[in-house]
Amino acid sequence: MRWQTLLLVKVVAVAAVAGWGLPLGSALGQQQQQQQQQQQQNLSGVAGIAVDARGVVETRIVPDPTGQLMRQQIQAARQSLPREVASFSKLRKVSLTRLEKAIIEKNGVVTDEMRYLAGLLRVRYVFLYPESGDIVLAGPAEGWVTTPAGRILGLTTGRPVVQLQDLVVALRLFPPGKKGTELISCSIDPTPEGLAAMQRFLRSIGSQATPAQTQFIVDGLRTSLGYQAVTISGVPPATHFAQVMVEADYRMKLIGIGLERPPVKLVSFVDRVNPSQVARNALFRWFFTPDYQCVRVSEDKLAMELVGDGVKLVGEDELVSSGGQRQGAARMNPASQAFVVSFTKRYPELAERSPVFAELRNLIDLVVAAAFLQKADYYGKAHWKMEFFGSEKAFPVETYSAPKMVGSAVAAIWKGNRLMTPIGGGVHIEPAEALTEENLLPDEKGHVAALRSETQLKLPQGRWWWD
Repeated sequence: MRWQTLLLVKVVAVAAVAGWGLPLGSALGQQQQQQQQQQQQNLSGVAGIAVDARGVVETRIVPDPTGQLMRQQIQAARQSLPREVASFSKLRKVSLTRLEKAIIEKNGVVTDEMRYLAGLLRVRYVFLYPESGDIVLAGPAEGWVTTPAGRILGLTTGRPVVQLQDLVVALRLFPPGKKGTELISCSIDPTPEGLAAMQRFLRSIGSQATPAQTQFIVDGLRTSLGYQAVTISGVPPATHFAQVMVEADYRMKLIGIGLERPPVKLVSFVDRVNPSQVARNALFRWFFTPDYQCVRVSEDKLAMELVGDGVKLVGEDELVSSGGQRQGAARMNPASQAFVVSFTKRYPELAERSPVFAELRNLIDLVVAAAFLQKADYYGKAHWKMEFFGSEKAFPVETYSAPKMVGSAVAAIWKGNRLMTPIGGGVHIEPAEALTEENLLPDEKGHVAALRSETQLKLPQGRWWWD
C-alpha cells in the first residue's frame, strides 16, 4: 500500500521556515526514524557554540553524563573563592568608577573578582551619587563556577554571571560625550545564491520522491544552501557580547525547528505547523527584541530599576522568488505566531534552565542601562570620563573569533505530503527605545529612590563592591 507523507527538512542555523510542496511516496522506515531520534538526542545535549579562526560557527557538546565533571568544578570553586564573595546576596553593589580606578591601580591586571563583577547575576538597579562620583550597578550575586563547557555560572543558582567584558562593550556603545548606538543586531541568513541553488535543486527532484531518497535530498539541500551568513551590527563582532547574541539566535532556531529539545515544556514550530497553511515559497523569520517597557526611574532621576524579563520573540513572514530574493508576506502563519508567543511566555523558564538565554537577557539589561547612563548624563554628573574602559588599547575586549558563517545542517522527518525548509532571523535591539517617555515607568511608591538612599558608600580604600 502506498500513501503520501511529508518530508519536513529542517535547516539549522536559520530562524524560520519556508515550505515547498513535494509529493512523496511510501512511509518512513524504522531505520530513518531511529536516525532522526538519535540526531535530536545528540543536539539536545548541546552546550554552546564554538567559532573557529575562519569565523565558522559550530555546535559544541561537552559530555558529562554523570555530572562528575561539574561537581568537581563546583567543589574547586567553593574551596578557592573567598567566603564573602561566594555567599549569595540579594543586592550586591558594584561602583563602576571605583572598579575602573582599582584596575588602573593594578596596572591593568584584572582579577576574577573584577572579571565577573563580584558574582553579579543580573543588573537590577543603577544608582548615581554625584557627591562622591559613584555610578553603582546593583543586583543579586553569588560566587561562580566555570562549567566544563566554559560558561561562568552562579554556584547555587546556575545563572550566568554578568561579565565585565560585556559591560565594557555596552558602555562603549553609549560613551560620554558621543552619540549612542541606535541599533544592535545579529542575523543568520542564507545567501540569495544559496536560496536560488536550493530552488534549482528542488526543481531537479521533480514532483515525486520516495523515502529511499531522503538522504539524497538532505545532502542536496545542505550542499545547495551552503554556508549561511552571520551579520553583526552595532557591536564589535570579535567580542563575547557578539558570540552570545549569535548563540542565542542559533539555539532558538534549533528549538523552533525541533533539533534541540528545550529544557521546558515548549511546542516547537514544526510540531505546530499545518503544511496545508504554508505557501510553496514562504519563509518564516523569528527575532529576539527587548521588552522596552522595562525601566522605572525615580523622580529625581538618580536611580533606575530594570523590571520584567526583558526579552520577546517576534516573527515576520516572507516570500522567496526563484532567484533567491525575499519580500514581506501579507499575513503571518498561525503556527509561527503561536511559537513566538509561546517562546516569549516561556522565556523566564528557559533562561533559568538554558544559560545562553539568561546571558542574552543580561546583555539587553546592560545596553539599556548604558543608554540610560548617557541619556541622564550620569557620566557628567559623576565627572567620569571612562578613559580606561573606553579604550580598546587599554582594556581589550575584542579578543574572540568573529562569527561569520554557519553551515546548513539538515535533518528529515515525515509529516503530511510537503517538503519544508527553515530560514532567517536574528536579534534586534534599539536600547534608546526603552527610554522614551511612553515606555518609562514611574517610581510611584518611591521604592527605587528609597533603595538608593539606603545604600551606604562608606567604603575602605580600594574597595569597589559591597553587600
